[in-house]
Order: sequence, then C-alpha cells, then structure tokens
Amino acid sequence: MAENTMTRAELAESVYQEVGLSRNESADLVEAVLGEVSDALTRGETVKISSFGSFSVRQKGERIGRNPKTGEEVPILPRKVLVFRPSHVLKKRINDSLT
Repeated sequence: MAENTMTRAELAESVYQEVGLSRNESADLVEAVLGEVSDALTRGETVKISSFGSFSVRQKGERIGRNPKTGEEVPILPRKVLVFRPSHVLKKRINDSLT
C-alpha cells in the first residue's frame, strides 16, 4: 500500500478549490486554524472537531525503559504527549472506504 501525505500547501489548495478564496487567503486561513489548534493544545485545552475527532495533551509519568541494543535499563523522563481520538463518524468513513 503506497503512503500518501497531505501537506499544508495541498490543504490550502483544497480550501482554495472548495471555498473560492484566493490562494493567499486560503493559505492564511489554513495557517490560522492550525495556529489556533496548536495554541489551544499548548494551553492544555482539548480541541474537538465535530465528525472528525478530538485532540488532547496527556501527561505521561516517569518509567523505566530498556536500551534494545544493550538491554540496559534507562529512566524515561515524564513528558506530555499529543493524543488524537477519531470520532465514530470518521472511523465509519475510513472503514467504509475499505470495501
């Protein structure tokens, strides 16, 4: 299965095609939306997009990991991770596209 990736430029082009804004306005709109999502997540807020899913930041505690080459135990420091939970609508759409 070939992997395809959508870039910011392609997303802006899609907005340009669908909405009819100029290419510059479409690119600015995409940047503004992504900036708002990033800012909200940085503040620790959850971002919910209807019929798509929700993004949130979760705190992971310290734990002991293992170096796969040496087998040596190494402490993994606490950190924050980004979590995405797809909506049921998105899950259904993805699964329906397989058939």
